[in-house]
Amino acid sequence: MTTTTTTDTIATPESLAAAAGPRAISARDRWLVLLAAFLGWMFDGLEMGIFPLVARPALSDLLNTGDSGLIGWWHGVIDACFLVGAALGGLVFGWLGDRIGRVRAMSLSILVYSLFTGFCYFAQSPWQIGALRFISAIGMGGEWALGVALVMEVWPERRRPMLAGAIGAASNVGFLTIAVAGWVWPVTVTSWRWVMLAGALPALLTFFIRMWVPESHRWQESVKTGPSRPLREVFSPSMIRTTLLAILFASIALIGTWGSVQKIPAWVGGFPGAAENPSWKAQAQIMSAFGAIVGCLIAPLVGARLGRRPAYFGLCLLSLLTCGVLFRRFDTFNVTFLLMVGLAGGVTAAFYGWLPLYLPELFPTRVRATGQGIAYNFGRVAAAAGALAGSQLVAYWGDYGRMGAAVSLVYILGLFVIWLAPETKGRPLPE
Repeated sequence: MTTTTTTDTIATPESLAAAAGPRAISARDRWLVLLAAFLGWMFDGLEMGIFPLVARPALSDLLNTGDSGLIGWWHGVIDACFLVGAALGGLVFGWLGDRIGRVRAMSLSILVYSLFTGFCYFAQSPWQIGALRFISAIGMGGEWALGVALVMEVWPERRRPMLAGAIGAASNVGFLTIAVAGWVWPVTVTSWRWVMLAGALPALLTFFIRMWVPESHRWQESVKTGPSRPLREVFSPSMIRTTLLAILFASIALIGTWGSVQKIPAWVGGFPGAAENPSWKAQAQIMSAFGAIVGCLIAPLVGARLGRRPAYFGLCLLSLLTCGVLFRRFDTFNVTFLLMVGLAGGVTAAFYGWLPLYLPELFPTRVRATGQGIAYNFGRVAAAAGALAGSQLVAYWGDYGRMGAAVSLVYILGLFVIWLAPETKGRPLPE
């Protein structure tokens, strides 16, 4: 009996590596994980940046009109389809990530969002674009939660602020890339389909991920006692308050972005002289994306130094002020306007550097991907409602600027609710 027990508990190299958690992973594997997550979220940003550029020419082409009110209404509807799809994706792929592993689920999510963006090339009506954007968003919504969980579980604790900044910036690198492409090759009613087709290219990334990227040892250890029940647990009495607060924090950031800042290129498209200068939309998007990259890199460092709650409070206050000035004081395209767009883009997007730092600290490993996916992407349901409300305001006012100013008032809520959340500065990831 003693011999049998001893044999059963002999440690193999594989079990020792798994038990050691992230430290058992080589430096090379850590960098492969970070590269995969960075590229996946970068291409996410590229996909998200495509539609703001193509929205006006695509909808003008499909609707055969230049009416800003009608175009703005369909823009809001398609954005809402995208946001609801992302919310569903956060649930579906977050659950998959906790059940079958981060790496396999992330490969599937990238494949979905890239292929269905490319299928928009064949769209013949606005509702078809909305349906395809909905499906592609399912993949996009899942990729964020999976990439963040994988990176945070593989890298050492002390690197979390830097990693959160890198992941947050990745999306905006993609957003900037597509904006630069739109500046060099302005999107018109005759070229928008090719831009959508190019969105299928990230599908190639899935082969790299499946072949080279290692799975999270933390996750492997967490499911050894049996399959996880992530949905049941994140909505259990012990975690429901945390889950709802996380959803609220993400919702505030996403409503501000999708209800106002993401509409800046379409807003610029209605400025005096914009018809003769189609590159203006791309220039505005470039400035917004550049500011966003800087903001995402800085926000988690501030959160690491001052605390998660003070950082979020500061971001809400600055976002409220900068959006108020931008949308209320400008209606012409000039250098000052572009600088203000860069500032507003940086401040409002900085939340996406803060969220990858804070959300992993709220959920244990066995349900982390699901918890993050629900929190981040169900925030998009609220953002979808904001986008629809914004489209109604544009149709009523005929003015994106007034709509942006109204929607950005959501940051007032964030000034108060953040103090209901736990402060996690200096704490390890919960196991």
